[in-house]
Amino acid sequence: MRFKLSVLLFLVCTTAFTQLKNQPHLEQDFMDMGFGIFVHWSLDSQLGSVISHSLVGASDDYVNRYFNELPKTFYPDKFDADEWARLFKITGAEYVVFTTKHHNGFCMWDTDTTDFNIMNTPYGKDITGELFTALRKQGLKVGVYFSPEDFSFLNKQGELISRNSTMSQITENEDLLEYDKKQVKELVNNYGPIDVIFFDAFKTSPIVKYVHSLDSNIVVTRGEMKTPEQNIPNTAMPGPWETCMTMGTQWQYKPTHEEYKSGTELIEKLIEIRAKGGNFLMNIGPKPNGEIPIEQEERLREIALWMYVNEEGIKNVRPVPTIVKDGAMWFTKGTDENTAYVFITGQKDWFKGFRRNFLLKNMKATIYTNVSVLGQNDLVVEYWPENTPTSRYIQHKDLLEISISRAQRLYNDKVWPNPIVVKITNVEFIKK
Repeated sequence: MRFKLSVLLFLVCTTAFTQLKNQPHLEQDFMDMGFGIFVHWSLDSQLGSVISHSLVGASDDYVNRYFNELPKTFYPDKFDADEWARLFKITGAEYVVFTTKHHNGFCMWDTDTTDFNIMNTPYGKDITGELFTALRKQGLKVGVYFSPEDFSFLNKQGELISRNSTMSQITENEDLLEYDKKQVKELVNNYGPIDVIFFDAFKTSPIVKYVHSLDSNIVVTRGEMKTPEQNIPNTAMPGPWETCMTMGTQWQYKPTHEEYKSGTELIEKLIEIRAKGGNFLMNIGPKPNGEIPIEQEERLREIALWMYVNEEGIKNVRPVPTIVKDGAMWFTKGTDENTAYVFITGQKDWFKGFRRNFLLKNMKATIYTNVSVLGQNDLVVEYWPENTPTSRYIQHKDLLEISISRAQRLYNDKVWPNPIVVKITNVEFIKK
């Protein structure tokens, strides 16, 4: 009898332990979303410096002024949570991950754990609470970025500020772990439901298990899945995974010497990531006054137009098992196993109403196949009544040829520089 009870206890404990991880069905939901917005913002945006990391190797005077003086001038009076949320919504993003606490330890919420927080600034309002409320009003999933490596806490302990020291890791610094647990509990209990958490640390296991014990419906990205930073894997990877990447060169707002990626480049990165099975978490860095820089807004709105037309090929899709890319074309497939989306990139000077043909070597048409261009009805070209832009296809012996027109007028100059997406239904994927 004692043996049976021991076995039962072992099984219960084992089950409880194994459940402290992402739920598979929630990971599938996460993979369906495809596109998220990352927001890096803290009090040192006032300086235009790298977020947090300027504290590493800094003089005592710099450190003292950073922790004690910088909060006194942080006043993001132009912050408008609802305007942010509306902009993020129209981009086609499904979730937003916000830096509640970066490595510097500054908390962007109303916390009882430290005075180093947004409430002790001239602004004095709970930015995290306002933003999360606004996101939910727009139906966006709420994500938390949280750094367990806390420079403010290390400084109070008298430890060297560093990400590589033993004491900077929660696996070695018990007091830091307990401090982080209190903060995570505040976020989960006071600002929930939280959908996604991104734990940015070299060692995260204790805090990952802890957050799952608080709420089993939270999906942990960094800390539990691959999250390549500033790069895209060379090949498709089994999901879930997420690339996080900046619009320019820096995560936080950079007022000088910044070089932004074009809207087309960002769209093509989204396409590549989805074709390889990942999510794209694209970063923005608000100004210290709370405004989103116009250069970033311009790119968000360019993506918004493209997603408004083509999001069907981005959301609720998976990689095509037989091919990821062929020349300038990328591929995804819908939840319907026989539906393919073909992303045609690199097309120059494709004027409204003109037709182009493309050859696909990894698909074969059936008697039920239909070809269409996302966003357009294939019936009319504005101011060109004799032009019938119907999408067509021909099945050759080893190749499927599609013939399509860019018929929808999206820009005044009649040339839209961004990729066109072709939907092919009831098609067979060919293994080479």
